Amino acid sequence: MQPNSTEIDGADRWRILVVLLGVIFMSLIVVSIVNVALPSIQLGLGADQSDLQWVLSGYALTFGIILVAAGRAGDIMGRGGIFLVGVGIFTASSIAAGFAADAMWLNAARFVQGIGSGLLSPQAIGMIQQYFRGEKRGRAFGYFGTVVGFSVAIGPVLGGLLIELGGSDLGWRLTFLVNVPIGIVAIILGVRWFPKPLFRRPPQSAPNATGRTAGWLWSLDPVGSLLLGLALLAILYPFMESRGSALWWALLPVGLVLVWVWLLWERRCSRFGHTPMVDLDIFRTRSFTNGSLIMSLYFMGMTSVWVLVALYVQDGQGKTAFESGLFGIPAALLAAYAAHWSGRRVSQYGRRIVIGGLLLALVGLAASIAVVLLHEQFGLSVWWLLLSLSFIGVAQGFVISPNQTLTLAEVPLEYAGSSGAIMQTGQRIGTSVGIAMITAAVFASLARWSWSIAVVIGFVLIALVVLVALGVAFKDQRDREKHTARRIELQRGQRAQLDISESHF
Repeated sequence: MQPNSTEIDGADRWRILVVLLGVIFMSLIVVSIVNVALPSIQLGLGADQSDLQWVLSGYALTFGIILVAAGRAGDIMGRGGIFLVGVGIFTASSIAAGFAADAMWLNAARFVQGIGSGLLSPQAIGMIQQYFRGEKRGRAFGYFGTVVGFSVAIGPVLGGLLIELGGSDLGWRLTFLVNVPIGIVAIILGVRWFPKPLFRRPPQSAPNATGRTAGWLWSLDPVGSLLLGLALLAILYPFMESRGSALWWALLPVGLVLVWVWLLWERRCSRFGHTPMVDLDIFRTRSFTNGSLIMSLYFMGMTSVWVLVALYVQDGQGKTAFESGLFGIPAALLAAYAAHWSGRRVSQYGRRIVIGGLLLALVGLAASIAVVLLHEQFGLSVWWLLLSLSFIGVAQGFVISPNQTLTLAEVPLEYAGSSGAIMQTGQRIGTSVGIAMITAAVFASLARWSWSIAVVIGFVLIALVVLVALGVAFKDQRDREKHTARRIELQRGQRAQLDISESHF
């Protein structure tokens, strides 16, 4: 069992949150900072295009594969302890990446770094669930969203500064080594401030298991972890290698079959009294299912926006990588502010904040399409994208953090880590599928049209995905209203029955 939130006081909760957010900042900034460092890595290590692709894909792949298993491990063994293990692995692999002698060494370090990030990420969401309630939980997730927005904004700028200061070889190494002091401080503060014990003995849930070790092992559901990990590998890999051999797409149906086998195994675990990796009953909670679907669709569409903007302003307009990074700064800062604002109000407005965010995303996409077309036809400055993309930044703040709060609100605490990891896995799959498909459509369009028309086609495809997410959000709002109406009707019936009973006396 995890400690109840009432076992720590308010000051301790916020100290824990400081550690969580510092580490989340560290794990997110490495994503945006590496994009800027790729040319220097290529020059410094003599890496080819395949090596550079795996600098990005290797991290994302191991991160996505380990998420759900790590979330469940934290649920039953102690979220604080697993979180600090993840921080330690992430920090050590950052040192290894910073001192990489060749591309193979760097990519091996990135694989391990993805494992560290995959271990710590679901624990952070689970610990916010565990230690915060009601309006305070919304505020905590709001701060979480603020850190996400700020890390996205500062990453390219910090990366460019470090490369400028360190030169072509030392500069890119500093983009990894900058994580090290944050990781060390987080481990020290986590050991001091996290509730003790950091690790707990898992329950021996396997009735036929012999020996203490076997009981602990079965409580972690190793078979389910392996099946889901292989399934996600088979699903994600073709999208990450989408420009490679067409044979990789044969893995996709294999992955879907493995998901089906995993579901059968999880049901079998529950039927025979074992502890499943994921309690499939959480999908009967409509708010969780709807919210997870909204998040997956949002990431499927909106993460491609920044890929298309970078391609358009650099390859289509001849801007530098540094100039390309500037286009996202206003949007990222507004996303940070919007996440903080909405986090304080999500308990009051609920799903309506998410619906408003999705509508703003559509406004931002439409405005960006207008800027690109006006630039093409009348020479309007492409820098007007700073304004149109700002709507998308506000949308991010209104969608991501509030949706996390609403999605996890009715999830049992003992599955907070694994359920949060399921939501993050949906984000990872949505991101991989969206970027692969939308960029493929854009590059195919370039064979016939200009960069402007190709990017407009990409933005239209993104808008269609966001429209589907908006439909799910409206459905969830209706479900919540119906649930509230039924609860009120039930309470009225109970009061009426009580009045009738009292009238007999």
